[in-house]
Amino acid sequence: MTAIPLGVPRRLVEFTLDGQEARVPEGSTILDACRAAGKDIPTLCEGDTLTPKNACRVCVVEVEGARTLAPACSRKAEAGMQVRTDTERARHSRKVVLELLASSVNLSTTPRAAEWIKEYEAKPDRFGPDAARVDEEPRVDNDLYVRDYDKCILCYKCVDACGDQWQNSFAISVVGRGFDARIAVEHDAPLTDSACVYCGNCVEVCPTGALSFKSEFDMRAAGTWNEAEQTETTTVCAYCGVGCNLTLHVQDNEIVKVTSPHDNPVTHGNLCIKGRFGYQHVQNRD
Repeated sequence: MTAIPLGVPRRLVEFTLDGQEARVPEGSTILDACRAAGKDIPTLCEGDTLTPKNACRVCVVEVEGARTLAPACSRKAEAGMQVRTDTERARHSRKVVLELLASSVNLSTTPRAAEWIKEYEAKPDRFGPDAARVDEEPRVDNDLYVRDYDKCILCYKCVDACGDQWQNSFAISVVGRGFDARIAVEHDAPLTDSACVYCGNCVEVCPTGALSFKSEFDMRAAGTWNEAEQTETTTVCAYCGVGCNLTLHVQDNEIVKVTSPHDNPVTHGNLCIKGRFGYQHVQNRD
């Protein structure tokens, strides 16, 4: 029998969410409460294994008495607060953020981006053709993963995953200021000359596809990538005795990428280079 750590019981916080009474464990965010209530709040920079950065501002909601809109991903639910998620002010803010992002960043591989742009009637084209874009070719300098900064929204999730929140390699950081800010490794060098250990944990948390498996990148370029035809099977990594869980994504009887369940108590979505990228021997048919 496996013992499941339940932790210290937390008291419930009661507040009002869109006119309805809501109760969530103390320490929960407004976004947690929205998801528990079945409310679909858009978010890009939020990650269930990382501390919220409040970077994308797509999840803002209106809290009665507050001067500004609050990011639902990081604002903790408080007793007695009154939260409204679908006000004209909140929707307009989300619309503008989506317009700014879509006008300056390639969101073609961002899950649900097109759906949200349609839902909020965002018009990224209104900024014209001069809207700032990186317009940089994808960086393919290794056989494991690709960096496509034209899709980067500066959410900093990769920086956190590589830094003190998980990997502690500190290979990735933010360089430049203002409009010149961007994600890079030290001296903007190729990955092969950096401190990267190729764990791929940055790829795991990237919300836009700015970081992607080389296999996925190649298949998208060839027009053969099809998530609808892929199956997912979770198994245990056989490289060592830690017990990391792997989710194998298979298309046409080939493993096309490997992820890890975020709710796994061992890995929390993180893997090493062997677990995430060392799957080729499984399908070696020579």
